[in-house]
Amino acid sequence: MTDEEKKVWGIHTQDDNLFLKNNVIAIGWSDMGDLSAIEASREAFKEKYSQVYPNAKKGSIATGAGMLYRFCHEVQIGDYVVFPSKSNREVNIGVIKGEYVYDLSQIEYVQTRKVKWLKHLPRTAFSQGALYEIGSAMSFFSVKNYADEFLTALDKDFKKNISSDSEDESVGATADDIIESTKDFILKELSRQLKGYDLEIFVADLLRAMGYRTKVSPQGGDSGIDITAYKDELPPRILVQVKSQDGDIKESTIQSLKGAMREGDYGLFVTLSNYTKKAQKYLDSTPIIRGINGTELVELILKYYEDLSDKYRKMIPLKRVYIPVPKDE
Repeated sequence: MTDEEKKVWGIHTQDDNLFLKNNVIAIGWSDMGDLSAIEASREAFKEKYSQVYPNAKKGSIATGAGMLYRFCHEVQIGDYVVFPSKSNREVNIGVIKGEYVYDLSQIEYVQTRKVKWLKHLPRTAFSQGALYEIGSAMSFFSVKNYADEFLTALDKDFKKNISSDSEDESVGATADDIIESTKDFILKELSRQLKGYDLEIFVADLLRAMGYRTKVSPQGGDSGIDITAYKDELPPRILVQVKSQDGDIKESTIQSLKGAMREGDYGLFVTLSNYTKKAQKYLDSTPIIRGINGTELVELILKYYEDLSDKYRKMIPLKRVYIPVPKDE
């Protein structure tokens, strides 16, 4: 097997000493028992996982069973493994030396494989993109985008290739990845937790955070107006229609909002999805109606997040962090 055919895996643990002192990698899920006793198929692993963890959600079953299946059946002797240590902030790179072993002596981390650790390098030796990839939220995962960088680190002259004068070109891409994954998370949570009237209440709260006074129409009303918003007691008023449907909004739907507006009113249409080409053309030619799609809604949530009600900040839990950006920004 050539290096090109060998895979690079990433793994996390709370117990650095277990891996480094015992020359192993291991994962938990001790309740799953001996993985080699399960039929070697992803479906069989999912079925076993759902039996052992009956309260697990569908997504968790697929993720957990997938990691266990890969660890037992897809990892091959000769593959490489990257383990970022939390205690000393080093990146440890090794080669898989043994088949899967169910080791009860490990108590918690019973799913094991023997490893020979080849190199231990400071995190500063790697690009931001590479560090981001091995910072995966999963316990065991495949390293793809920056696999070559970790393999190159095994060269004896690797440190000579590190220049403190050159800017890390992966910084921009890494920052973008973090931002985009955050936006995806927000939109997914909105779609999952807020349907119909619940989304209307949320949009009203967002408008309040933006400085508007709002009045939400009674649930089930047929006026075509979900929210009325004002900056103050004086005109103009903004009539808001909110749609949580998955499909793109059609021109006729926006026209119904315009039909409910009186002279001097402004209109606002909010959707988690997007607008058809005709609907967008209609919006562009109708300056008194503003359309906000899912992407724009997420941008507003990020901008006014701190002023949202506690209820919604708990529903979409975010924390302020600093991320690296290219120097020219």
